Amino acid sequence: MTTTARAQGATVWLTGLPSAGKTTIARHLGERLKAEGHRVEILDGDEVRRFLSAGLGFSREDRNTNVQRIGLVSEVLARNGVLSVVPVIAPYADSREAVRKRHEASGTPYVEVHVATPVEVCPRRCTSSVRWRVSSSGR
Repeated sequence: MTTTARAQGATVWLTGLPSAGKTTIARHLGERLKAEGHRVEILDGDEVRRFLSAGLGFSREDRNTNVQRIGLVSEVLARNGVLSVVPVIAPYADSREAVRKRHEASGTPYVEVHVATPVEVCPRRCTSSVRWRVSSSGR
């Protein structure tokens, strides 16, 4: 049986306000990494919420559950040689810290990037004013 070296995976976690540009950055980064020959998956927070976390609301507990689900999937992908790019609203530091610790426990690289778009700009970018109000109010 022969073994081949597996590419190193990692998670790049992009967090920030709604409509800060996280998904746009993730898509551009993903395209660039794929062009360089890397295996890449983008775990978009909106898509994951619609499918993997359907039924969850926006309470602190539900947001934590959503972040932990995304973190688990990302860590598994990254542990298996995929570069996982995760644009997600993850407003609570303790939720993100739990994801970081999961990665550390498996020896999987994790980088967190805060996309610091000014709060005044975000609502103007948002395609859904309802989403901005829900995300910023916690409901």
